[in-house]
Amino acid sequence: MRRHTPPLIYSEAAFVPLGWGEHGTGSGSATSLIHKKAPEFVRTDLHHRKLDLRTYRGKVVLLDFWATWCASCQLEMPRFVAWQTQYGSRGLQIIGISMDDDPELARKMYEKQRLNYPVAMGDDKLGRLYGGVLGLPLTFLIDSQGKVQALFRGETGFELD
Repeated sequence: MRRHTPPLIYSEAAFVPLGWGEHGTGSGSATSLIHKKAPEFVRTDLHHRKLDLRTYRGKVVLLDFWATWCASCQLEMPRFVAWQTQYGSRGLQIIGISMDDDPELARKMYEKQRLNYPVAMGDDKLGRLYGGVLGLPLTFLIDSQGKVQALFRGETGFELD
């Protein structure tokens, strides 16, 4: 069964896909971040540039935690490249967080997949900020005001027409 990209709401304040994500509660879990301010972080991306989540305020951010050994992560990367190309000028910013231990593995995957969005290395500390990254991929949709609006566990499964 093919799933289509949900319609987009776009305004000066935000652009958010409708009908996405998982909502719920759970103390100390990733779902407890829904409708709360996304934890801020500053990292160095794979190109040695500063990646500060705050600088993306005003954009909708798809924050994707992934690893090179994760097959589902690799399957959704081309989709994220397409979304960044198609929706980047309308206010979408995809950010990848590689949970690999070796940055060189992440760099090779970045090149292999021809990623067009920033990727930084994650660690346990960043994972804990986001409620514990226990399974990959784990993707957060952060609105233009900096609040987590949705959470995806596993491959997002949506395709562009």
